[in-house]
Order: sequence, then C-alpha cells, then structure tokens
Amino acid sequence: MSMQATPEGLPDEVPGTDLHEAWRTGRVFGPPIRRTFRDVIADRLSDPLPPQAAMLFEPLADPHWDSDGFFLGDFYSEILHQDTCHPCTADGVALLAALSVDDRVPPQLRFRSVVLLFEIATVADRHLAQCWPDVPPHADPESEGRARDAVRFCIPDLLARWAIECPAVRLALAGIAVVFPTVRTLPALTTRLQGFAEQHPQGTDIGDYVRFALVLAAGDDQHTLTAVETLTDAYWTGTARRAPTRARALHLLGQMLTTVGGNLRRPAAGA
Repeated sequence: MSMQATPEGLPDEVPGTDLHEAWRTGRVFGPPIRRTFRDVIADRLSDPLPPQAAMLFEPLADPHWDSDGFFLGDFYSEILHQDTCHPCTADGVALLAALSVDDRVPPQLRFRSVVLLFEIATVADRHLAQCWPDVPPHADPESEGRARDAVRFCIPDLLARWAIECPAVRLALAGIAVVFPTVRTLPALTTRLQGFAEQHPQGTDIGDYVRFALVLAAGDDQHTLTAVETLTDAYWTGTARRAPTRARALHLLGQMLTTVGGNLRRPAAGA
C-alpha cells in the first residue's frame, strides 16, 4: 500500500490489512458523524451496499477522514453532485432514506437528508424552470427518472415518522409530500400543517413556506400559479412565466426550504 494514500492523522507504516481491521473493530473510526452513519447503514442495509457507502466503510475512500464538515460535504456530493443527478444517484437514495429514519442521526442531519431527497426528486422540474425555454445544460433524464423513482419508493417510510419527528424534519417532510401527492397524503398533510400555520404568521420564512405547501397540497393550478407569482414578486428568485407551473412551484419551494433550513441552523431557532 502506498503510504501517500493514507489519510492524515493515521499511524505511520500501517499495512492495508491492519488498517481495515482497525477500521472494522473500531480502533480507527474517523470523524464521529461517519461512525454514526456507518452504524446506521450497517444495521439497516444489506450487501451489496450503494457505491457511496465506500466513504463509510473504506478508510482510504476519503482523505478528510477526521473532519465532520469535510466528510459530510463530500458524502452528500457523492450522491447529488452540484445539484445534478448522475447514474449512481438513485443508488445513493437508499443511504439517505436510511439516515432519515434513524434516531441515532442528529435531527439537523435527518433534516438535511430529507431535503437532499427533495432536491433529488425535483432536479428535473427545478432546472426546467430555471433554464426555460432552454434545455438544462447538464440534464440526464434517465438518471433523473431513476433517482426520482427511488425517492418515491421510500416516501411511505419517511411520512410514517411524522408523529415522532421534530418540527424541523416535519417541514422537510411536507416538501417531499407535495412532490409525490396521493389521495391519502394530501388531506393528512393539510391537517398536519395547520399547527405550523397558526404558530408562524404570513410574512415569516416558515409561515410562507408552510402556506405555500398548503397551496400545493390543494392541487389547484390557478391558485398555485397565483401564489408563485405573489411570492416571487416579494423576494424569491423568479422563473420564466411561460415555464410549466409545477416546475416553477417546485423551484420556488426548493428555495424556500433552503432558507428555512438556514434559519433552523441558527442558535436562536432551537431555543
């Protein structure tokens, strides 16, 4: 084994077999969050694991093995790279789904996993609205379709956790629910979001996000278009008015969910 490939901080002159054994038994763990992710995936998924799982189980797969921040950025990017689906994105959805439903994963990272699932499921729509009338330059319809189907498959398990989830993750789940509407989820979502609407007035980031999700849950294209126009004129990045309404709505919802997530990460938001 070339010692130049060994991540910084590992003991010198460690043979590859010993390094893998140390990793397997816990004598070398890497960053704490990688340890948590690895335990969750090992318990919830069986072999063969998605290719992105190498970053959890292979000690040389990521040079930033000792940093939570660098690891998370690289791990998420392996699944959805620069907001673009690739042929292995659909495989990585299983990792995000497992992390989203396990309480060993901190709430803020469960929130991030659900948001990333939303982003994967809406790549085609959001890019369509953003680039209209041009074709999105990095579109991969086959990969996008497979990834969207993979997200759709895990939706029941995600939504089944609503009653036990924290408010932040519920907000992300609301976004996922309106992407994949059903005759069961939409009425339930409307009831479940009323509490948020009562607590967060219109004109606040969470309040506007929740009310927009309720508009989408109602399934009225004209009301959706009116809401998109009203909110876009207020302060969100606009999209071409001739672009499909659904694409514009999901583009806007994605912006709003990102902002909500940013606010939730502020210390005062958790007080």
